[in-house]
Amino acid sequence: MTLLEMSKDYEAAAVPLRNRLRQLRQQLRETDDPEERWHLKRRIAELTPMLTQMNELAELTARYYERGYYRNGKYTV
Repeated sequence: MTLLEMSKDYEAAAVPLRNRLRQLRQQLRETDDPEERWHLKRRIAELTPMLTQMNELAELTARYYERGYYRNGKYTV
């Protein structure tokens, strides 16, 4: 598997996360129950870093061999 193929897999894996976050934010706007709001905010806080990492890895693997591409220092050794 090439890095470009991995990039497409990361992008595909990010779609359900993005959709779930959108759904949770919609539920958060619609509810007035404090306990449910707390749970929704917690779940959003857990999923957001996952989506961020998926997006970063998708970009990194897609552009890894491009000349002049500034790589994210978080993913280099």
